[in-house]
Amino acid sequence: MKKINVALIGATGMVGRTFLKILEERQFPIANFFPFASPEDAGTVITFNGKNYYVEALSENVFNRDIQIALFCAGGDVSAKYAPIAASKGVVVVDNSSHFRMDPDVPLVVPEVNPEAVKNHKGIIANPNCSTIQAMVPLKPLHDKYKLKRVIYSTYQAVSGSGVKGVKDLEEGVQGKQNNFYPHPIAYNCLPHIDDFTENGYTKEELKMINETMKIFNDYNIKVTATTVRVPVRNCHSESINVEFEKPFELKELVNELKNTKGVVVVDNPNNNEYPTAIDCDGKDETFVGRIRRDFSIENGINMWVVADNIRKGAATNAVQIAELLLTYNLV
Repeated sequence: MKKINVALIGATGMVGRTFLKILEERQFPIANFFPFASPEDAGTVITFNGKNYYVEALSENVFNRDIQIALFCAGGDVSAKYAPIAASKGVVVVDNSSHFRMDPDVPLVVPEVNPEAVKNHKGIIANPNCSTIQAMVPLKPLHDKYKLKRVIYSTYQAVSGSGVKGVKDLEEGVQGKQNNFYPHPIAYNCLPHIDDFTENGYTKEELKMINETMKIFNDYNIKVTATTVRVPVRNCHSESINVEFEKPFELKELVNELKNTKGVVVVDNPNNNEYPTAIDCDGKDETFVGRIRRDFSIENGINMWVVADNIRKGAATNAVQIAELLLTYNLV
């Protein structure tokens, strides 16, 4: 692959530092690297690919230089303001925030699911929500073969999904200290509340999963509902996914479909207590699936348990994979 100039916006944050790690691990072909962050973090020194870089303050003028791809992981407000500026300068933006995900002119991409969608970009490509990404990878082959009719998500999401403040609340909570970020203590507790509540009673996180599922599959006939829960786990989201298909299936054949899917690791031997757990999936890029069983309450249904590292596959890895697609398709 040819080497290109890459900017990372939000380079000093939890997800930003994981971006650095993923770019190094995957040996992404970078000619010149430009890390940016808020003015408060300007001047911070980060090490990337064996070199030290001074983090620059993000401003409207930084995209005047020669940059091919900008990876944004600094939140929706930053993306809303600066991503269009970058795109107007000919930079292709891969945005990790929720701001552009439901924009009909912005592709929402999981590379294992809808890679061709990157070809339709108009300067900005959206990285889906972390809990959506890990669900899409195993659902894709099942949708192709049996056609999804209805999906019910119940998620058990780690505090790292809230950033450093969420992690701090958990770490201090187990020491008996008062919570400062979540509305209730997260230590030894579960909060059925991720993001803000909306008028219909769903949280924004739940609506993200619902709407993003239909957009990524480009199928608005799928019935989707979700309940998202924050749990006292440091990293990796777990999901119980109940699926109803249009077509009948043989369970063994369905499991083989998952085993043969790139990016999926099936861990499903309950007799030996083998199933995916957050601890085992931490630091990995694959999506792990287990507890695969027929749902006897409906005609063509299954339950499965899906676990992935929300900071890696749920954010940084997926975004870097999108950038790799841009190079593969010669779009930069």
